[in-house]
Amino acid sequence: MAVTMLDPKTALIVIDLQKGIVGMPTVHPGDEIVKRAAALAEAFRRHGLPVVLVNVDRGAPGRTEQAPNLGALPADWTELVPELNRRPTDHTLTKRTWGAFTGTGLNEHLRSLGVTEVVIAGIATSAGVESTARQAHELGYNVALAVDAMTDRSAEAHTNSVTRIFPRLGETGVTQEIIALLDKRGA
Repeated sequence: MAVTMLDPKTALIVIDLQKGIVGMPTVHPGDEIVKRAAALAEAFRRHGLPVVLVNVDRGAPGRTEQAPNLGALPADWTELVPELNRRPTDHTLTKRTWGAFTGTGLNEHLRSLGVTEVVIAGIATSAGVESTARQAHELGYNVALAVDAMTDRSAEAHTNSVTRIFPRLGETGVTQEIIALLDKRGA
């Protein structure tokens, strides 16, 4: 696992670090994931690079064998956690599918900024994070995945994504390694 380099115009995409999801039981503590994602966001902002904060509101229609039973959701369920320290320069979007590119205009936004690479973090590794990484890869972006800034409800699903899927979509690394690459190049 190593992110070898970051493109000059790299964006950070943070997936579903919102009040209704961060509090769910996950393999790795949600507060640790939020702390690392917030550190990445601060580093990207410090270097003048785009930060995209994504939340999810329900899900795609259609029948599934394992449809989530979310029941009545609290009013603040979709609110991003305050630890992300959202800034006016951050691009925020709400998705209604697993991946952040479907029906959101994200690709057009990133292309308009000249972005050629994305770093992805968030919850859940095997759903929103993996789907967004797959879409980014298919759209021609270089992809880096901050594996210590993501988690899942299932250890098996998390491990499968990190060890089997992500190396085929891009490069994997940890938060401090990615921040060090940003600082080294002086972006």
